[in-house]
Amino acid sequence: MSPTDSINKGPSLVVVVIVAALVGMVAAGVTAYFSQHVFHTKVELTTPYQAVQLSNGAAYFCKIRGLGGPFPVLEELYFIQSRTNPDTKQVTSTLLRRGGEWWQPDRMIINANSIVFVEPVNPNSRVAQLIAEEKAKAAEGK
Repeated sequence: MSPTDSINKGPSLVVVVIVAALVGMVAAGVTAYFSQHVFHTKVELTTPYQAVQLSNGAAYFCKIRGLGGPFPVLEELYFIQSRTNPDTKQVTSTLLRRGGEWWQPDRMIINANSIVFVEPVNPNSRVAQLIAEEKAKAAEGK
């Protein structure tokens, strides 16, 4: 057996590299398809407001657009601010609107991976009532 016979017996390195590249491209294509069409499905929201918990601990009551996409938009954002009276140690909670001033943005575009959960806000709940009261106050002030 000559040295040239052993070189021609297996698949060439070029063929192995081409096959590996094709397999990698197919795997990348399948991953891209599933990440856009399966994991990012559109979600139908049936209540006017939703409670959104973010991975940084912030929680908002808002209207959310584009849930199921890579960058949902939170609009009409409200949050709860709690204050403790240092004398009595009593905690008071207030619903505040984010974006109510001229210098504050009126929406938040977030990465979908930052969302921990989304829950509907019942239109008859206390939170919905407080939002309606805040909107009425803002309308009177204009």
